Amino acid sequence: MQLDLIIHASDIVTLDPNRPRANRVGVLHGRIVGFDEELDGLSARREEQLGDAVVTPGLIDAHCHTSWWGLSLDSVDLSTVRSLAELYEKLDDAAQALHVKHGAWIHATGFNQALTGGQFPSIERLDAITGDHPLYIRHTSGHAAITNTATLNLIGALDEGFENPVGGAVVRGADGTPTGLIEESAQGLVQALLLPYSTERLVEAIDEATKRYAAQGITSFCEAGIAGGWIGHSPIEVSVYQAAAASGRLHARAQLMPTLDGLQPLTAHAADFHDEGSGLGASLGVTFGFGTDMVRLGHTKVFLDGSLLGATAAVTEDYCGHPHNTGYLLDEPGTYRERALAAYRAGWPLALHAIGDEAIDLALDLIGEAQERYGTLAAPCRIEHFGIARPEQLTRAAALGVAVTPQAGFIGPIGDQMAERVGPSREGWLYRGRSVIDAGILLAGSSDLPVADNNLRRGMQSAIDRLTSSGKVLGEAEGITPIEALRCYTEWAAIASGQGADRGTLEAGKLADFTAFSASPLTAANMNDLEIVATFVGGAATFDSRTAAGPG
Repeated sequence: MQLDLIIHASDIVTLDPNRPRANRVGVLHGRIVGFDEELDGLSARREEQLGDAVVTPGLIDAHCHTSWWGLSLDSVDLSTVRSLAELYEKLDDAAQALHVKHGAWIHATGFNQALTGGQFPSIERLDAITGDHPLYIRHTSGHAAITNTATLNLIGALDEGFENPVGGAVVRGADGTPTGLIEESAQGLVQALLLPYSTERLVEAIDEATKRYAAQGITSFCEAGIAGGWIGHSPIEVSVYQAAAASGRLHARAQLMPTLDGLQPLTAHAADFHDEGSGLGASLGVTFGFGTDMVRLGHTKVFLDGSLLGATAAVTEDYCGHPHNTGYLLDEPGTYRERALAAYRAGWPLALHAIGDEAIDLALDLIGEAQERYGTLAAPCRIEHFGIARPEQLTRAAALGVAVTPQAGFIGPIGDQMAERVGPSREGWLYRGRSVIDAGILLAGSSDLPVADNNLRRGMQSAIDRLTSSGKVLGEAEGITPIEALRCYTEWAAIASGQGADRGTLEAGKLADFTAFSASPLTAANMNDLEIVATFVGGAATFDSRTAAGPG
């Protein structure tokens, strides 16, 4: 028998306790067939000599926003501005470039008021710069945006009798005039003016985004919200990913989370859906797990609250510096209960966005009731972010078998901001690591790109040392070990997404997805010093630094 590929490396870290290390791995038809002595006497059509590189299971980003980030790559980047003057200058340059296109949109992304001394742009100044061009500035958190008067007119926010949508707000000053800031679901009013994006435009965005994923060693990712709500980009977003895969423009495996808003009422035989005969799902009864190894459906995404940076995440104690502000849930608990249980009994594991501890309480209530009434599903329910978790919530999450996806990568760039929001008594609860693992909870690593970048090596290092940009250690007791950090972004991320049988460790029969590092992530003094040598999906190189090759 001739194999398709044999990879040689100084060290292959499998994360399989039965064979933790190897020096050779063989691939046939995109899957692993064996290691070392099991390959003796076999030849391959191609051999990869990776020298001193250390190969691990392919990295998995368990929660990111690929289409959103891909579309933003040609937006005005505000993530580097350090003053409002610099922000206005960048927007003015963009407006000047559009002067011949009457009414063309100006898109910007990455704004964080912490970088501009806590100040937000003045709507009067924005109007002077942009004129009749609608403006849409996405906050780095994704849970707020900044607009101008032209955009507010388009969404009807200046009309008499305008009402905020459920779970969001057009923020107004003391005189009732909009400030330009819009929060949470109110962003959907702006998105409605832009949607749906065409399949070709989205495929281009996915192509550009996942090329960059490959350069970061990422072989699989979970797209955390498609098809509906303010996070979706098209009602046919699944077919967009299928088109990207079919045309060779999807460079990492995608698991897609339809939003709860993107599901529709379904009626089936009375015996179906746990004898209730109705539920929420996708057309034809398609549900979790449907698809191929390249594009597969995942959990349903449910937004329960907002963001920590915007002080809209639902907490049980006031935010520091924001008296009488405990954030808010984006809808009534009874509405969530009705809709989330309907999706669960139709076969959708729940992935509940819950950052504040009040929202985490609701998430645990929903998961507990769903499992008690309808049993457990093929994949664990998840709590996305798990941002401010009280100690007793760990015990309850463990008892329910929940997986959590806190973003260790937030600690560096925005950890100081988060700590300031919650104060010293609660900062040890932020984006936990050690206590999650010790409680027996599955800890899945993710970036939440574009809220933070998708350099997962940086995320792993932050999970270990928990250093903020100022040098503060955020929750010193929460640091984890290098091998645990690697498992977060490989094995545990795969299990949390219900795909542990196919990926996350290197074993015979599993997908041949590999990340090759310049040195071992298990012994490196700092993960940030490691380089990605090559990335393989199904045995095919999607990135190779030695030849500067992209997908191929």
